Amino acid sequence: MADPWLALEFGVDPVERIAQVGAAHEAFLAAGTAPQRVREVVRRSWERSVLLDPEGTPPVDLTDDALASYRAAHPLARVLPLFRDLLGGIAQDGAHLMAVCDAYGRLLWVEGHPGVLRHAERMNFVPGARWDEAHAGTNAPGTALAVDHSVQIFATEHFSRPVQRWTCAAAPIHDPLSGRLLGAVDITGGDHLANPQSLALVRATARAAEAQLAADRPVEPGVATITALGRDEAELHVDGRRIRLGRRHSELLVLLLDHPEGRTGEQLGLDLYGDDRLHPVTLRAELSRLRRVLGPELLDSRPYRLRGTVRADFRTVADRLDAGDLAGALDGYAGSLLPGSDAPGVTRLRRLIDGQVRAAVLAAADPALLAAWTATPAGADDLTAWEALARALPAAAPRRPLAVARVRQLSREYAVERATFLQRR
Repeated sequence: MADPWLALEFGVDPVERIAQVGAAHEAFLAAGTAPQRVREVVRRSWERSVLLDPEGTPPVDLTDDALASYRAAHPLARVLPLFRDLLGGIAQDGAHLMAVCDAYGRLLWVEGHPGVLRHAERMNFVPGARWDEAHAGTNAPGTALAVDHSVQIFATEHFSRPVQRWTCAAAPIHDPLSGRLLGAVDITGGDHLANPQSLALVRATARAAEAQLAADRPVEPGVATITALGRDEAELHVDGRRIRLGRRHSELLVLLLDHPEGRTGEQLGLDLYGDDRLHPVTLRAELSRLRRVLGPELLDSRPYRLRGTVRADFRTVADRLDAGDLAGALDGYAGSLLPGSDAPGVTRLRRLIDGQVRAAVLAAADPALLAAWTATPAGADDLTAWEALARALPAAAPRRPLAVARVRQLSREYAVERATFLQRR
């Protein structure tokens, strides 16, 4: 079976393929549907990009000192020497560019031969520009972030016509501890990049970057880290070990983290099962199994509480909100807390965290923060947030038509739901 992430199958004529996909692109712009001969990953990306101007170029978010300070503090700055070591030859050969972006598609570094860089500047492929799909349409770094997978985008597969003279391959990069998306690494050049080697190269570079980030992270003896946002089962990292916890153990650990002073068995039972389903024997058995997983040095009893230093991603989000660092809180917010849990204590805490992040974003009325919130599972259907985003964006902003369209769609859906609810009553 052909690799769906590769642009060209073996033996396909690139010139013929450019013409075929170019015709499909024009048909899509005219009718809103793409012929079957377009790759599925490209067709879906075109559908996500449909509200963009196909002649437009991405906006530049950061310049000068703001860009310099942002990328200096970004985690991928630590592996920039590795990118240059592995891709530096390509970046200076006069035919290619190397680019690195953050999780929002914002280009941090774009390097290569000065002549190629000048050509790239014409389409705003420059540091500080937003190349996520919402601002640039279909392109390798933006689409790699959208689907969280390495991908090639070949010539006329790009949604924006000014980009269709280029071919690119990109791979996402994740934080090795939390699994959080950090950004992507990309190589951009001519049609000759549409080969398996270029995609394999960016994949290998991304994996090498993740390995170096993991190796460079100091292991603090006795310090445990919990990741529980955006996942139904939490992960525990302690003394170089990574332990995936079951659902019930995840819930217990989150509840104990939320009450560092400790909880009695009855309190934990109420938080875990609710008033009508108290199971003291079952709870003691679960806590006994959790102690075996964590080790006796981490879990105390009478009351039940965690020992030593235990860090958690949801606590980090709350601490950053308390410190007024809303951008940092959103950067660490990978989704709702244990979204599949129906434990009353976890449900209350999940609502509290989501509500605090949402309220802070709405109060800030910052377009970038609103866009980041509406890109999360909790914010994707948040009509109030989409309305705020539509108001905050300038009339000519590339993302504004998408926000306006989303407001109309959600308004229709919620009106139907309300009408149905009233009819049932």
